[in-house]
Amino acid sequence: MTRDFWITRLVFQRCLGAAYLLAFAAAVNQFRPLLGERGLLPVPQFVDAVPFARAPSLFYLAPTDAAFAAGAWAGVVLSILALTGLADSGSRAFSVLVWGGLWVLYLSFVNVGQDFYAFGWEAILLEAGFYAMFLGPRTTAVPKAVIWILRWLLFRVMFGAGLIKLRGDPCWRDLTCLDYHYETQPMPNPLSWWFHWGPVWTHRLGVIINHFAELVAPFGYFIAGPVCAAAGAVTIVFQGLIMASGNLSWLNFLTMILAIPCFDDGALSALLPVRVPAAAPLGGGAAIAVWLLTALVALMSVQPAANMLSAGQIMNTSYNPLHLVGTYGAFGSVTRVRREIVLEGSESAPGPSARWKEYEFKGKPGDPMQRPPQIAPYHLRLDWLMWFAAMRPAYDPYADPWFGRLIAKLLQGDRPTLGLLGADPFPAKPPRFIRGRLYEYHFSTPEERRATGRWWDRRLVGEYFPPVSLP
Repeated sequence: MTRDFWITRLVFQRCLGAAYLLAFAAAVNQFRPLLGERGLLPVPQFVDAVPFARAPSLFYLAPTDAAFAAGAWAGVVLSILALTGLADSGSRAFSVLVWGGLWVLYLSFVNVGQDFYAFGWEAILLEAGFYAMFLGPRTTAVPKAVIWILRWLLFRVMFGAGLIKLRGDPCWRDLTCLDYHYETQPMPNPLSWWFHWGPVWTHRLGVIINHFAELVAPFGYFIAGPVCAAAGAVTIVFQGLIMASGNLSWLNFLTMILAIPCFDDGALSALLPVRVPAAAPLGGGAAIAVWLLTALVALMSVQPAANMLSAGQIMNTSYNPLHLVGTYGAFGSVTRVRREIVLEGSESAPGPSARWKEYEFKGKPGDPMQRPPQIAPYHLRLDWLMWFAAMRPAYDPYADPWFGRLIAKLLQGDRPTLGLLGADPFPAKPPRFIRGRLYEYHFSTPEERRATGRWWDRRLVGEYFPPVSLP
């Protein structure tokens, strides 16, 4: 045990509390319309069909909107305790209670969240949150083993992402992926247009930097002192650049948080000149718990380590329903052409006289005149699934069962569902008909943007979902 990571623990816990706050804020705002009793993928139907052992969650006890709201708000309160440091200002039992409560609550949302919670960063947050229980309050020494476990998590996130790229899309090997990525990523931000139209050499250099940050720098996490700090700094700067170029939810923010354990107190004290108090050594029970955790992580690391070494590497997979010691990765393939589903409503029957109005979303592209917004590190779950759905040429009820229910909710004028979207084009009453059309989107050229103000050019590809109305 060592006191060399007291400031490290303080910064890590505050930042992880902020990540949890983002996650639970999204649950407060989005969980019930997406997954509530009358949501697009209702949790009551899920818990009736899936055994508890496969997806342990508190919501098996009460799959109700009231329970979802209570759980989300309880998570917000606990996140604030973690963010402000109150969680770690008292006894070890209180610290474990707060961090354990955060982990159990968020696990409960993720395990019943189905498609809307099937993102790699959910498991990363859960894994980091579980280890945070063992860091202890500020009055005790920092267990160095937990610092190494967190570095191992960061290594799997970064190195796994690097390997999946090398083994996946050839554009990562010929250095051309960034010719497409800024335009076709799930949700561009205000700077994505500028990154896309940057000089070609910046795209090539960006891929080289990516390979260095994901395939070389991670080995520095396991070398003590300035080498680890340098590797952590590379990771933070790299993730900051990605965050500047697009909206990838809280993935980049969370990865930056995971890099904090690369810095010991000597490195952080120059930035945070706080007085490190005397810290009591860990008691027998706490020390045993840390070593049991270390043994558990070592045992559970066999599968993800083997996966990283495998030619058939998979990404973003949990090997157990607790989402501990998983395997991670991102953008093993890069989309070459951006397609978007545009939902339109009409007050009259389809025909030459029908006037169709578009539904705008909060994050994903729609109106070509609208500048891409800055959403990250917040997560718009419906917008992300719309991006995935647009990869198919037409609606597939088996792949996207939520989509047909979304159309029905819009035809009903369901207010919670409309709250997930941008402005409602039918504020007085819902439309009689709704259809989905598939468009191909490209960033406008600098010349076009100067002349027209458009951020996007788009071309109609065809019908994604035929016009429908309520019976």
